[in-house]
Amino acid sequence: MQFSENWLRQFVNPTLNTEELSHALTMAGLEVENLQPVGTVFSKVVIGKILSTEKHPDADRLQVCKVDVGLPEPLQIVCGANNARAGLFSPCALVGAELPGMSIKAAKVRGVESFGMMCSAKELDAAAEPTGLLELPDDVTIGQDIREYLGLDDKLFTIKLTPNRSDCLSLLGIARDVAAITGAPLNTPDIQVIKPNHQATKKVIVIASEACPRYCGRLISGVNAQAKTPDWMLRCLNRSGIRSISAIVDITNYVLLELGQPMHAFDADKLQGDIIVRFAKAEEPITLLNHLDFKLAADDLVIADDNGAIALAGIMGGVSTSLSDNTTNIFLESAFFTPDTIAGKARRLGLITDSSYRFERGVDYGNTLQALERASALVLEICGGSAGAVSEIIGITPSRQAVDLRLAKLISLLGIVLSNQQVAKIFTQLGFDYTENNDVFTVMPPSYRFDIAIEEDLIEEIARLHGYEHIPAVPPQAVLNMLSAPESRLSEMTLRHQLVADGYQEVITYSFVDENWERDLLGNKNTIKLKNPISSNLSVMRSGLWGGLIDTLVHNLNRKQSRAQLFEVGSSYSRATSNTDNAYEESQRISGLFYGSFAPEQWTLATRDVDFYDVKSTVDELTQGRAEYLVASDGAQHPALHPGQSAKVFLKGKAIGWIGKLHPKWQQQYDLPKSTILFELEVAPLLNRKLPKHQELSKTLPIRRDLALIVNYDLPVQTLLNAIKMAEIPLITEVSLFDIYKGKGIDSGKKSLAFLVLMQDTHKTLVDNDADAAMAKLLDVVKIQFGAILRA
Repeated sequence: MQFSENWLRQFVNPTLNTEELSHALTMAGLEVENLQPVGTVFSKVVIGKILSTEKHPDADRLQVCKVDVGLPEPLQIVCGANNARAGLFSPCALVGAELPGMSIKAAKVRGVESFGMMCSAKELDAAAEPTGLLELPDDVTIGQDIREYLGLDDKLFTIKLTPNRSDCLSLLGIARDVAAITGAPLNTPDIQVIKPNHQATKKVIVIASEACPRYCGRLISGVNAQAKTPDWMLRCLNRSGIRSISAIVDITNYVLLELGQPMHAFDADKLQGDIIVRFAKAEEPITLLNHLDFKLAADDLVIADDNGAIALAGIMGGVSTSLSDNTTNIFLESAFFTPDTIAGKARRLGLITDSSYRFERGVDYGNTLQALERASALVLEICGGSAGAVSEIIGITPSRQAVDLRLAKLISLLGIVLSNQQVAKIFTQLGFDYTENNDVFTVMPPSYRFDIAIEEDLIEEIARLHGYEHIPAVPPQAVLNMLSAPESRLSEMTLRHQLVADGYQEVITYSFVDENWERDLLGNKNTIKLKNPISSNLSVMRSGLWGGLIDTLVHNLNRKQSRAQLFEVGSSYSRATSNTDNAYEESQRISGLFYGSFAPEQWTLATRDVDFYDVKSTVDELTQGRAEYLVASDGAQHPALHPGQSAKVFLKGKAIGWIGKLHPKWQQQYDLPKSTILFELEVAPLLNRKLPKHQELSKTLPIRRDLALIVNYDLPVQTLLNAIKMAEIPLITEVSLFDIYKGKGIDSGKKSLAFLVLMQDTHKTLVDNDADAAMAKLLDVVKIQFGAILRA
């Protein structure tokens, strides 16, 4: 919110300079985002009055003026402005004045002496183009410094408010906080109840009473809609970033800034029947003041008459009842609309207004009538007319619940000792009503403080007013003990270190992704959609990490990076298997991508592209060599992967992820010149590891036996090896495959597997009988489980 320092000091004027006031506001939670002067620095410019003008003897467009600037004798000044005339009051730069880009000296202009310069707004850096001399009203004081008259020594504050402090979206609200912070007296506007001059009223019917608990309105007749807005009000509006429209509209905007109450004025002669506050009908049309047409939804709150919607409540008025220069009778509206009713409605229509911004955050429902009285008084003062009686409808307004603050809890959270008297003083400064009993304060928040609801809110207020800078930073003192780290449990950081050691680089991508990624790459048709996405291409929660990795790859390829090894450890989201609609599950996954050459270009290695087995070695490392791979079949394929070059990864019989080459269809869609190998695994199973066991080194040599088995052709070798390992046959220390044969001598649908079997005992030298017994047990295992037979 932007405002003028001079305007603020009309409400509260602490003995602080501008910089000190800015620091005090920031330390109290009202962060001053920007502080800038209103006008450019210049000097020796005063208000002058042109007494007479004569035509310059040697120039058709110049005039010789006699100007009274409050000195004993008038000055002679040569002026070329076309609006220079006798009796005009205008700024006059004296000799020695320093203006933006120029210095004023006594000089001869076409042979005539000139002792100063009459100024336009451009010379004072108050306008982009010159439009003649800046004309001032006749009630000014001759010789007064123009900076003082125009308030050009003023400063503009721009504060960055948090959403909970809607009470500070007005000068009065900020002034309350300044008064509480500094102890300076608060001067609130003197708002008098307007006595009606006539009894004409407008009947108001509030159908949507829960959305509009309070509605006030007043007919004012005989106004002059063409009246000029006073200069003091224009300065307040302009310095708050609001342009002048007309006197009546300027008054409603002024009250908005002063008291924080949005208002609206209808042309009463254009109203048909009663004022009705209701929800819109589906597809109900309305043309707003910005001359845009809208079709409203059934949850849009409107102000209507007998002809239909005439305003979008709390957001913007309609064209059909708008003011014009011919308006003579107005209906002035001041209402309270609940935040839940207005929130999101303006954004849905692509609108952002000062009214909706305030109503969404909460407006003081206790100030609705006061604001109407203030605006009515200003209308009567500036535009004339006569006021009617107030039409007021009051329903059930929001209730403020008392909040208890325990002094012990306050001291515990802030870490400082405050007395009951100090806390009571701060509550008094804030204007909070309270009672105290046994070190417990019961506080009743005022109607304008929507943010005071729990004990911690009061503690925050105490901290703000006491001063964050007065709370010492005390280092914690505690005994720090190392937590036990089970050796059988790895950390996620261990997985990261393994991948970094293999040449991968970690990336972090959004958990919000494009819905197309989920549908195309992951086959997820039941996505988790965000209610309020930050952009259209980040509209759903991800169920896998590949989309972000591929997007990062494309980003790098577009910047001439020909090789990429990327990984990410992050959360994926899915709908829970339960029947609950809003139940979701979150799981941690580790995902990797390898693109381009296997190794960076160098003279010691021949360049080759990465393949499936390069990435498989990484997965083997992450799973500590325990992974099993099931080649993707027609019934179990991943939509993102090549069906003939991908596999599902299992650990202890449970599927934990996928590995494979990106499908050619997606490779072409993402314009990837080379193949991309991907993997993604669940993190939790990777963190468990088997503890190493001590084993005595054998002093005897191992015995080797070769074993040739005939098995079904579709039996994975790893499945057979895992079964042998699980059998834990005594003496057998290693079983490894060294040959696969299919051809002459082997039946169709079969294959021959040749294994190397090593046997060893740490205590004795093995004999043939020992080896034969171990081999027999091994044969029993493969025969029973897989129907394997010994190859002759």
